[in-house]
Amino acid sequence: MQVFSSLYDKVIQWSAHRHAPWYLAGVSFAESSFFPIPPDIMLAPMVIARPTCAWRFALLTTVASVLGGAFGYLIGTFFFDVAEPLIRQVGYWDYYLLVRAWFDQWGVWTIFIAAFTPIPYKVFTIAAGAVAMAFLPFVLASLVGRGARFCLVAGFTRWAGRGMDRAMRRYVDRLGWIVIGTAIAAYLLLKG
Repeated sequence: MQVFSSLYDKVIQWSAHRHAPWYLAGVSFAESSFFPIPPDIMLAPMVIARPTCAWRFALLTTVASVLGGAFGYLIGTFFFDVAEPLIRQVGYWDYYLLVRAWFDQWGVWTIFIAAFTPIPYKVFTIAAGAVAMAFLPFVLASLVGRGARFCLVAGFTRWAGRGMDRAMRRYVDRLGWIVIGTAIAAYLLLKG
């Protein structure tokens, strides 16, 4: 079933749109505090569509993501009572408890690692606010981690160029189903 290839084609079309940087900034901001889709999914096709703008897109993604992370931090600081039922409802409560334990053990390094990896960053930003992590180290670790991640994505995509586009078109459906299957398996393993 070729669900992901049609979605990929749509994302490629959107990435060439004149308002695409605004969409990228919006997705980057939202993903760091409440939205489930990572901005990499939009960043890579935008770099494929306009490779000369790769570093500008990486910077935009980083800044918007860190601002979204600051918003998540504020949610954790001032509105955790409202956020807690939602965190439980979407199945992130166990992640949240694990993140709190990581904060106790590793402090600000937890934010740096979460900012760089594909772990749901929003859980970390909200938890950082809930545990009252110092704000400046939170922002600096977010800037370094998110910046490294998005520069890596943009740089690799620019380097791979049209070859990556051809490979994505060829394997996107398989990759999409593998990601869905892995996410379901991880959810079941962590829940059980």
